[in-house]
Amino acid sequence: MAKMGRPEIEIDWDQFEKLCQLHCTLNEIAGFFGCSHDTIERKVKERYGKTFAYVWDEKSATGKVSIRRKQFEMALKGNVNMLRWLGQNILNQTDKVEQKTQIEVKQLGPKEIEEVLASDPFALPKRDDTGDPS
Repeated sequence: MAKMGRPEIEIDWDQFEKLCQLHCTLNEIAGFFGCSHDTIERKVKERYGKTFAYVWDEKSATGKVSIRRKQFEMALKGNVNMLRWLGQNILNQTDKVEQKTQIEVKQLGPKEIEEVLASDPFALPKRDDTGDPS
């Protein structure tokens, strides 16, 4: 007796790995093959004996290497923006803005301290009985 149900979905595994390298999501890969994400997860488990997430991490890493290689090529050809970006993200370089402030500290004697306390610049204005500042 023939099997009933949906036709078997065939996955082109080379194509699957290329989609992972391009950092396509599970839903995007499922859409590409015309099936559900559950089908992709099941087929990946059957093929690799690992979860989709684990396989995706492995396969997408080669895509990162390709991007990094291209960035280095661009930088070495003189692309200043790429040189700066790689320096900041790989070498932890930063565009530091240096700001210098000079503060003069002077020690006050007893007389100067009395003068400062007598002329408290932060004191609230005194009010008369009506509540109006005087």
